[in-house]
Amino acid sequence: MLRILGSPKRACNGLTRREWLVAGGLGMLTANAAAPTPTRTAAKAKNVILLYLFGGPSQLDTFDPKPNAPAEVRGEWKSIRTRVPGLDVCELLPHTAKVMDRVTLIRSLNHPWNFHGMQYATTGLPQGSIPIEETQQHAEQWPFLGSVVTYLDHKNHGPKPKGSVPDNVMLPWLLSSRRSMPMYGRPHAAYLGGEFDPIWGEFHGTATRSITRTSWGPAEDYRDPHLGITPESRFELAAGTNLTDGMTLDRLSSRRSLLDQFDVARREIDKSRTGRRLDDNRTKAFGLMDSPHVRVALDLAREPNKLREQYGMTLFGQGALQARRLVEAGCRFVTVIWDEFGQLNTGWDTHVDQRNRLKNDLLPGFDLAFSALIEDLAQRGMLDDTLVLVMNEMGRTPKLEGDGRGHWGRAYCNLMAGGGTARGRVIGKTDAIAGSPIDQPLKAKDVLATAYHLLGIDHHTTVTDRQDRPVPLIPYGDVIREALG
Repeated sequence: MLRILGSPKRACNGLTRREWLVAGGLGMLTANAAAPTPTRTAAKAKNVILLYLFGGPSQLDTFDPKPNAPAEVRGEWKSIRTRVPGLDVCELLPHTAKVMDRVTLIRSLNHPWNFHGMQYATTGLPQGSIPIEETQQHAEQWPFLGSVVTYLDHKNHGPKPKGSVPDNVMLPWLLSSRRSMPMYGRPHAAYLGGEFDPIWGEFHGTATRSITRTSWGPAEDYRDPHLGITPESRFELAAGTNLTDGMTLDRLSSRRSLLDQFDVARREIDKSRTGRRLDDNRTKAFGLMDSPHVRVALDLAREPNKLREQYGMTLFGQGALQARRLVEAGCRFVTVIWDEFGQLNTGWDTHVDQRNRLKNDLLPGFDLAFSALIEDLAQRGMLDDTLVLVMNEMGRTPKLEGDGRGHWGRAYCNLMAGGGTARGRVIGKTDAIAGSPIDQPLKAKDVLATAYHLLGIDHHTTVTDRQDRPVPLIPYGDVIREALG
């Protein structure tokens, strides 16, 4: 079954928790979405790979170093030159420095909120809100970028053929599900309807390295798949997508039989939208399990060991490689999230233990994965058609707070590459401490509007919300013309 993303309380459409459990995997929000306004632009990008760094990377310690700032601002890392004259990055990104001539760097993103805001960063949500951002599914959340793309494709071209590799996939697992306190809003289709929710991945593998962390509580030796995983590690889509050694066709058939036993309970809601969604999602789940195209796309062992090592034998590195394989197999939109794992304040949320984590975990892992993805796509002739986005919800405080930096929404960076973007371009500038933009301040909505434009979608296209009101995909935002190639 596909996973439930619902609340234990009565949902906004009146369904109870019992109905959710019976339905076993239905999308929470129902669709009242009208056909899209037929406004199109010339598409440059056919596919999207979104690398999302959850937690908020430090702009100073990545793509906006300030070597002349005071020590308590600049930190200990030096900057290095890239292949773009005048563009320097952190010295812990040597491989990335070699591909920046294929990248557009945006240094002047900003907003007034200092909390984790993936909903604000990846949807048309007009403003940040802690209740919306820290509720797994909230009635006021907006459709995720990947869900919008899938919805519009479905409306304009119809559903994909049975057995095809699905669109709108998220790896490595359900957001916030591997930290000690799951809490953050999960990207979904909102009022477009649960059938356009992302298909979440599931990671099966073994961590090979550990790191001593003090992210939350006393120091402890911590194994994290972001540090390293075994070559046998793999990704699945929904439950049991791969027919592994332990999953025979007989066992697959028995799963069907078991699900058939729920028909009695289902009849109670058979005439409802919930009942119809149950049938739809069950069909989708077994379609994924049966599809040879999906199984081949998820078989990382088909890649040469040398290439896998170039991506980094880590969760994020292999996730980026898996994203390339999915796109190559026909997936329109793949998201790879560097999520928190285990302790709180892990991932890119570097309140504490920042030096250790940047040097031994975060920057080396990103450096290999991003640079390898750009080079791999270019060598395969896929970069011109594939838009690669590196996004996050905020930056970090200009001044160090002990061995860490706090939340900071007033200045942060995103990257764009391929899919019709400019090459070797830097957009915007911050002040001497990377605290505020002083040239061309931009918003997350501008990045989204640009992504839609590159996909051939006018961001003013309207859909219908729960109150039957027409709303634009991005109500506030403009295409960043300087980012276009």
